[in-house]
Amino acid sequence: MRLLWIATKPPVPPSDGGRLVAWLTLEALARAGVEITLVAPVAPGEDPARIQEELSAVCRPRLVPAAPRRAVPTLLRSVVGRRPYPVARHALRALAREVERLAAGRRFDAVHAEQLQAFAQAEPALRAGLPVVLRAQNVESDLWRAVARLHGLPLRGAGPWLSREARRLGRYEGEVVRRAAATVTLSERDAERLRELAGPGARVAAIPPPFPAELPAADRRLPGDPPLVLLGSGGWLPNRDGTRWFLAESWPAVRAWVPGAVLHLFAAEGDRPKQLPAGVEPHPPPADSRDAFAPGAVLVVPLRIASGVRMKILEAWARGVPVVASPEAAAGLEAEDGQDILLAEDGPGFAVAVGRLASEPGLRERLIAGGGRSLALRHGPEAVAGAFLELLSEVASSGPRPG
Repeated sequence: MRLLWIATKPPVPPSDGGRLVAWLTLEALARAGVEITLVAPVAPGEDPARIQEELSAVCRPRLVPAAPRRAVPTLLRSVVGRRPYPVARHALRALAREVERLAAGRRFDAVHAEQLQAFAQAEPALRAGLPVVLRAQNVESDLWRAVARLHGLPLRGAGPWLSREARRLGRYEGEVVRRAAATVTLSERDAERLRELAGPGARVAAIPPPFPAELPAADRRLPGDPPLVLLGSGGWLPNRDGTRWFLAESWPAVRAWVPGAVLHLFAAEGDRPKQLPAGVEPHPPPADSRDAFAPGAVLVVPLRIASGVRMKILEAWARGVPVVASPEAAAGLEAEDGQDILLAEDGPGFAVAVGRLASEPGLRERLIAGGGRSLALRHGPEAVAGAFLELLSEVASSGPRPG
């Protein structure tokens, strides 16, 4: 199997959930014998030599320099064109030209577009008659619709524009899913939603992201009894909203319920409030994600807006750290409350959950064991790669989707 993989960003270093999903999938497919050529843009400030070296272990990388994107011209192009702003801002002619060159000069069995935004760059491959598989890590229109309901988060007054873009995104997602030879989602919930947007005839399959069953925890402990860990994500509005909501609504209740708790907030300075409440220790984003998963810690994931699968929860399970999360954050995981994870809907709920972990004998060990079982059952890299490869082989044998 020879696969052309189109990305909107390099999968390495795997510093966020989207990159981590891509990297682990590339690793799993490479071990299964898939020959992968990857095309990805490299933004200013990224180290192309390092990225090239790391990617060469699993694929043939083709990196394309990307100039800084200017928001206003991109917005204007989106307004007068067919592509919604979240898609238009990732359009890169140099990357599309590289895809065209590769599709014309080398025989691939299939093309993989990682994320909705990458599908537009796959147009030359579609014209060349290659079947294109889309993997949608999220349902983008639902995320934007939820952001609009929260009045644009820090973009106050942007609610009407966000609602309009959510509607455009929904139409665009439906069109792309209809055109793709197949679409892969990370959860069955997202698969059902994309089938609804695309209508009858669309081929959508849910394949969970791969993840190793065990990873080492950090070498050092963090202060606190217990220490709580909250991981930020650079520039992603739902994550920024969840952080601010937790600090304002949940952290006071947690401190009142468990006075010895300390919250360790791993986030860039621009992604956290300037004034932090008492008991919160700021940290920069970890160079190695392992550093955030300290022995004895508890991961809190307080998202109010979510789609896809939270990779940070899978990593906590692999590193032996129990998780307290909102129902939205855990929705794509099929995790059982009280066995794999503790769910909390509001500030008092998070306080009660943390209090249980601090005082209830055996609960921590039960959650860690349950999370490990979920990883092995649904996210084993070999099984995931097998399901992915089976789908790619069927797509390659049937050819591109008409239209």
